[in-house]
Amino acid sequence: MTIWLSTFLYRVFAYILDKSIPAKISSNHTTELLGHFTMPAIDNNYPENYPAIRTFNGTTPKLGKGVFVDPASVVIGDVEIGDDCSIWPCAVIRGDMHRIRIGARVSVQDNSVLHITHASDLVPDGWPLTIGDDVTIGHCATLHGCTIGNRVLVGIGSTILDGAVVEDDVVIGAGTLVPPGKVLKSGFMYMGSPFKEIRPLKESEKGYFVYSAQNYVDLKNEYLK
Repeated sequence: MTIWLSTFLYRVFAYILDKSIPAKISSNHTTELLGHFTMPAIDNNYPENYPAIRTFNGTTPKLGKGVFVDPASVVIGDVEIGDDCSIWPCAVIRGDMHRIRIGARVSVQDNSVLHITHASDLVPDGWPLTIGDDVTIGHCATLHGCTIGNRVLVGIGSTILDGAVVEDDVVIGAGTLVPPGKVLKSGFMYMGSPFKEIRPLKESEKGYFVYSAQNYVDLKNEYLK
């Protein structure tokens, strides 16, 4: 039932946006593919024309072992995703003008947007997006041209902008805004718009990072069965 619902949602978005189906795939082919699609086994054997994984300017996303990419999500271009990650419905990871690198056991929740800033005269090197290991990205979060360390929880609806750096072992509360170029030091909880340092993390709270990451590894494995 879950796969059927994801497929249905993809069809709705493809109809509304009129550009959600890659140009090189005919509408009939895509409809046939989605209508009879079975999720790949855990060896990550996605079909060449799997609509959620798209080549852009000759660059195709690279996926590690056991990565789950929901058919209602979109992963485009210069994106590398580490082992045992999960990309949930309606998430967008768009590496079309710069690179996106995601470590292992990262969960990108529903409706999150991961994007970059291209190189230009104003920003000569641009702003790529880099995410470490064991990171949980909550629903509807936006990560744009920033750097996220290891063992980070990005709360629901948070926004982290160009050049911001989130060090290891950080909790970012729901709805938090991290403006461009800011640094969130390791071992603290941050909340607010714009963010404020709330308090140091307890040792018990630090253990939650790996727990949360493994929980989503286990869940995506159920989807890949």
